[in-house]
Amino acid sequence: MPNKNQVLGDYYYREAKREGYRSRSALKLKEIADKYRIFKRGYAVADLGAAPGGWLQIERELVGEEGTVIGIDLSFIKPLPYENVKLIKGDVTDPEVLDNFFKLTERKVDIIVSDLAPKFSGVHDLDHARQIGLARIALDSAPKMLRAGGSMVIKVLQGSEFKLFLSDANRLFGNVKIYKPSASRDSSSEVYLICTGFRG
Repeated sequence: MPNKNQVLGDYYYREAKREGYRSRSALKLKEIADKYRIFKRGYAVADLGAAPGGWLQIERELVGEEGTVIGIDLSFIKPLPYENVKLIKGDVTDPEVLDNFFKLTERKVDIIVSDLAPKFSGVHDLDHARQIGLARIALDSAPKMLRAGGSMVIKVLQGSEFKLFLSDANRLFGNVKIYKPSASRDSSSEVYLICTGFRG
């Protein structure tokens, strides 16, 4: 008999496919957006670790054709059929990637989202440390890429370094909420930080 995680996993996988999204994780961002209302029509969004593109699809729905969505990833992302969804293949810490980013946006963005994750080893402490390292790269991008007053959504694995990371996020943002979407498996330690009011 399948366990609860298998049943839910199958449900969200099927639901994502039914709605035409490239990944089940797209439903996580959709739920976050519905709950916190941080996306607006016409906004500019930077998506770090954007492959395979499920979050890009949600972001494009939310900002509409008036907005701009920039997806950045080391991996190739199959282009989406929208002129205002632009892709950069590379490392967000690379100055050349940042230069390309500003050529596409010509300004700092309203929202940064990060679903960055390492290849998981199955060893929680190791996976946690690696993922926090990636989350910190995302957080460090805020002063370079995010406008004052802007927002971030950052995936984080809970563990020994979580409280320190949360404290660092609180120093940069006026308000930080911890949220676990329904599409996240119960067995997973992942949560998302919803950060608003970037202090600039």
